[in-house]
Amino acid sequence: MTETTYILVHGAWSGGWCWRDVGAELTRRDANWTVLDLPSSTHGAHPNTFLADDAREVIEIAKLDGPVVLVGHSYGGAVITEAADQVPNLERLIYVAAFVPALGQSVSEANQEVPNRTLLDEAIEIDGEFLRLHPERAAAALYQDCTDEVSTWAVSQLTTQTIASFRSPRSSFDVDVPSYYVLCSNDQAVDPGLQELMAHRCTEVARIDSGHSPFLSQPVALCDLLLTNV
Repeated sequence: MTETTYILVHGAWSGGWCWRDVGAELTRRDANWTVLDLPSSTHGAHPNTFLADDAREVIEIAKLDGPVVLVGHSYGGAVITEAADQVPNLERLIYVAAFVPALGQSVSEANQEVPNRTLLDEAIEIDGEFLRLHPERAAAALYQDCTDEVSTWAVSQLTTQTIASFRSPRSSFDVDVPSYYVLCSNDQAVDPGLQELMAHRCTEVARIDSGHSPFLSQPVALCDLLLTNV
């Protein structure tokens, strides 16, 4: 039997680099995994880079012989939701502090379902048709429970994000596979109350006592959850 592959999908302003420690831990446990860089958060992205463009990248990388598990963090949750109905070998969806927009809903609209301002809102700066993050505020919002070394490294990797990606609606239908939500209870970027609402759209939920980026602050604990019941 072909083994399952975990496709790790990062959030906004980020890249495949953010899964560095989780990837190392999955390798240590003999699990197959891969990452990608979403077009909407790539340096030099076209401003009209939408959610569907990111989803197509996931669909393309998911063309594997064996089953896949899509893991989406933050905005990446919307990406895997959009991609899911075009991944025939999909085994499971896992959301980490992620958006799970309803059909026809954008990430921006989903974010307003619990309109509490977060430290991430304070960090966002508009740059034409892109959004960027203020470095110091980004560290507090995204990496507050990471070491200073890790936080500094991660902030240095951040890119811009197309506004279009946040505003484009989900167009895909629900899929009949299990979905698992990992709620980050100390999150300063995506309000835990909003995560509770998103988690109700999944079949299972677990909680981790972490900020927004457990893949860097608690990679072993996060791997424990990723591998649960899969």
